[in-house]
Amino acid sequence: MALYSEKVMDHFRNPRNVGVIENPDGVGEVGNPVCGDIMKIYLKIENDIITDVKFETFGCGSAIASSSMATEMIKGKPISEALQVTNKAVTEALDGLPPHKLHCSVLAEEAIKKALKDYYDRHGIDYDHSLFPDCESCGHCHGE
Repeated sequence: MALYSEKVMDHFRNPRNVGVIENPDGVGEVGNPVCGDIMKIYLKIENDIITDVKFETFGCGSAIASSSMATEMIKGKPISEALQVTNKAVTEALDGLPPHKLHCSVLAEEAIKKALKDYYDRHGIDYDHSLFPDCESCGHCHGE
């Protein structure tokens, strides 16, 4: 059995939505100092719909594939749907990740949430703070 699924390999070899959005509506950057992965997601949002999303990821193939898949999952979707994307959903969409690479899908989920929180903060939009756990203390991104 292969270590990585065909979907993981496809999103690693042919990542979707790579790049930077000039004048983004929201940006989320997360990293894991233990493994060295860093993910940055840029959002363009109009009428509560994510009209464009790009990412920059420095990391392993699983981190790149997770970023690529996560951006595909939220592009063209309402913010409410993007907020529902979990690391489990990213992993399932990739047809699985090895157990020691699951943290990559966690980074993707956290980057999306951080970018959406940034969008709300930049535009002075009220939001339910419970949707955005305190990222500095959750431990996912910081290897705690």
